[in-house]
Amino acid sequence: MTDVLRRGRASLAFSFFAQGVAFALLVTRIPAVQDRYGVSDALLPAFLAAVPVLAGVGSVTTERLVRRIPPSRVLRWSQPVVLLALLGVGAGDRMAGLAVALAAFGLAVGALDASMNMLGVSLQRSYGRSIMLSFHAVYSLGGIVGASLAWAGAHWQLALWVSYLPVVAVLLPAALVGSRWYVDGEAGPAAEAMAVGGGEGGGGVVVFRMLLPLCLVMTFAYIGDSTVSNWSAKYLQDVLGSSEQLATVPYNVYMVTTLLGRAIGDFGVRRFGAAAVVRAGAVVAAVGFAVVAGAPGAWVGMLGFTLLGLGLCVLVPQTFAAAGRLFPGASDAAVARLNVFNYVGFLVGSPLVGALGDTWSYRGAMLVPMALVLVTLVYARSFAAQPDRYGGGHERPRTADVGRGSNGL
Repeated sequence: MTDVLRRGRASLAFSFFAQGVAFALLVTRIPAVQDRYGVSDALLPAFLAAVPVLAGVGSVTTERLVRRIPPSRVLRWSQPVVLLALLGVGAGDRMAGLAVALAAFGLAVGALDASMNMLGVSLQRSYGRSIMLSFHAVYSLGGIVGASLAWAGAHWQLALWVSYLPVVAVLLPAALVGSRWYVDGEAGPAAEAMAVGGGEGGGGVVVFRMLLPLCLVMTFAYIGDSTVSNWSAKYLQDVLGSSEQLATVPYNVYMVTTLLGRAIGDFGVRRFGAAAVVRAGAVVAAVGFAVVAGAPGAWVGMLGFTLLGLGLCVLVPQTFAAAGRLFPGASDAAVARLNVFNYVGFLVGSPLVGALGDTWSYRGAMLVPMALVLVTLVYARSFAAQPDRYGGGHERPRTADVGRGSNGL
């Protein structure tokens, strides 16, 4: 494995980490943002919904941008915008300023998520084995660090800009320096063969009906994820009768088990194949939702959220990787389009569970994401698309031409 690939992998991993920190610092301090700007409870959902909507726009725009410039350049400049927009959220004092900062954050996050995963997919192709879960594991680690920093800021009653400024001051220059070693992968031999042969999914064309199963899996995974992030504390306290302090634990447990599952997930993909790992993840996540729905008390509910972290953690990284395998000649476009459904799931998940909980019951509401996650089993064969199947006895020779390094603009 060349030094170019190793440096490319390390620098991209840092970008995932920085993004995890930034996103966690924003979403975990929403109450403080609301207080700082005087955002009413009625207006807050509009502000929060605008971020994933604009992120979807950013992802679609990135698909067009990478036809002219490499994804590494999109990532190089979108990450600083995300960090500066985060600082803008913390430093402003007027509603208009908040709107501008969140709009910039949303658009840049869409470009950042899309370009990061484009580079991850191309690096995985160059490595010739599964490494996508490791990038998302680092993102989870960043989320844990960001949430911990947010807790410290809230505990010490620090102003938002005081909490955000040191983080941005460290991450922004480090991300810019690290961006020198991003690697933009070239299409592999399989992609070139499909392009020459004009095969479906090759030749730079994304066939949406082939991508649709992966879009659905991405949506269902994020519905499950947003259910945990938005409703775990309320569910444990209001439904299972836990204390307020204990109610804060499930999301932390979920984040830790997500990190652990992703840290070891690539080994499972190499040994058993992506489709088997996705099937196992969907079943474990469904069992987790079932345990949460039927839990007699808080500690059993905690076990359910633990299982959810272990199950859901593999779905999103493997969905991006599957898109790259399914469209080897157009992986950047496939990843950008697939990334939009990340935000669709985020937008749908929380309101769906809330509406079902209010009109029916929160226990019953947990069965809906359970059923949606199980639908993933129907589409699991999409994750075994050839020619790239990584695992024991299935690894192809590592690519010698790793593509163009990104040392210049």
